[in-house]
Amino acid sequence: MVELPYAHEPVPATAEKAAPVPTRPPENFVLRDSERGFHQYLSTGETSSYVAGHPNAVISRHSSFNFADYQSGRRGFGPMRMFGEETFSGMGCGYNMHPHHDFVICAFVLEGELTHINTVGNVDQLHAGDYYVFSAGAGGKHAELNIRSEDMRIVYIWFLPGQLLLPPSYHRARYAAETSRNRLVTLVGDTPGALPIPQDARVSRLSADGPMLQRYQPSSPRHGVYLFVIEGSAECADVALTRRDSMALFGGEAFAFRTGPGHTDILVVETTY
Repeated sequence: MVELPYAHEPVPATAEKAAPVPTRPPENFVLRDSERGFHQYLSTGETSSYVAGHPNAVISRHSSFNFADYQSGRRGFGPMRMFGEETFSGMGCGYNMHPHHDFVICAFVLEGELTHINTVGNVDQLHAGDYYVFSAGAGGKHAELNIRSEDMRIVYIWFLPGQLLLPPSYHRARYAAETSRNRLVTLVGDTPGALPIPQDARVSRLSADGPMLQRYQPSSPRHGVYLFVIEGSAECADVALTRRDSMALFGGEAFAFRTGPGHTDILVVETTY
């Protein structure tokens, strides 16, 4: 029997013994667009019961981070277990209703329209700029669908929670790029106005009109930062990054990155490691 994506989940971090604090942080690394994991899931054949849409729907997934045999990609970043960009192609394409527990799923819609249904009691439609945080907690189900003929593109980030068996919850908001130009905005985390998350993690976004220098101070030496260039280009630590390239920095030191000419759109994820 072929195992499907999302079919199983790792033991949450709080159920594991605390790892000793390393004497040295991990080494910074660069992950190019072409180095991300890639797979396609069809709405026919072995994945037809899981992938919605028929008969020509397909989900294309590029993964920066992943876990177990879920897909190729680096094996997580602290409690961030998955960072993936997915495209739902074909009317009705998506994921049928399926369960999760003790996972926090963040979704950021880049293009198209996402119809999200969950057992918390929400039926929601999200468009480019909209995002949500769904904490499955003690157990919840959701479905993710593109009911339009145009492709829907989305970034998913999965975190292990800081506490097990919390009540499921769902929150959504909108990132308005037109009113947030040229400043780093925290979308998820413990910042006022951001969506709450039961984990020591923050997700921020920067939409720049041209070259600008952005400084960033991690919360502690035990926090790492992951920069993902959605569109445009940037330079960080003398490394040039272009569309869909990314970089991880460890050690808690303040750093700066400079956006390139034209429009640049960047996601910044900070969490412990």
